[in-house]
Amino acid sequence: MFSNMIIGRYMPGNSWIHRLDARTKLVLSIAFIFVVFFANNVIGYALAAVFTLLAIMMTGLGIGVFLRGLRPLVLLMFITTLLQLFFVQTGDVLVHWAFITITTDGVINSIVVFVRFMLIIMFSTILTLTTQPLAVADGMESLLKPFKKLGLPVSELALMLSIALRFVPTLMDEAQSIMNAQRARGVRFNEGSLMARIKSFVPLLIPLFVNAIKRAIELGDAMEARGYRGGDHRTKYRILTWHTQDTVAMIGFVIFTIALIATRWMM
Repeated sequence: MFSNMIIGRYMPGNSWIHRLDARTKLVLSIAFIFVVFFANNVIGYALAAVFTLLAIMMTGLGIGVFLRGLRPLVLLMFITTLLQLFFVQTGDVLVHWAFITITTDGVINSIVVFVRFMLIIMFSTILTLTTQPLAVADGMESLLKPFKKLGLPVSELALMLSIALRFVPTLMDEAQSIMNAQRARGVRFNEGSLMARIKSFVPLLIPLFVNAIKRAIELGDAMEARGYRGGDHRTKYRILTWHTQDTVAMIGFVIFTIALIATRWMM
């Protein structure tokens, strides 16, 4: 389960997307989260899906990598969809049984939320798969640099982001190891009712939490032993540089945004 988690993992490559500046990918990833909400009909969501699929193909990693990475999030997406299905009561009633009422608006909202959720996750995952964690942190620091004048600890925030991105795959691997150890002792995580499956994951939390604290302490000791100094005193080995392809990517995204907004009046 956790071994399929791709969020936070970097996969080396030399694709056009890999070579983009980290700041470009950060801006586009954040902008896509807002732009996708402009879609309000089938044409708009189809356009967003095609744009996302095109971006995925340009990474050279294959659509299968992204689909496998969605598996650990299927339960979260399913629960979110159900919430929309059961709690939206407007529209024509399709099913009414006891306290359960399913309406046309509930079904439509469930589909919309599912599609948005999937598009946002897949597009955002492109950032972590094609950008090294340190480059992401440097890009975030560069984008937030104007806020230094307001007293925002930009360097510290970038360091926290870098550590978080590195810890996500590490903790997922440790969770998988703990699950394998529990399976060897007879625990079955994929059997029984939904509540039984949820309860079976509770014993994973304590050892995973202890390991996370242990790794954080070890990281702090290592940084202190090496005399780490953040902020303006720290130099960078790799300097972020804006290239023509970054401008092309920005222009392409602006064209996509204009086209997506235009689809709102097509139906």
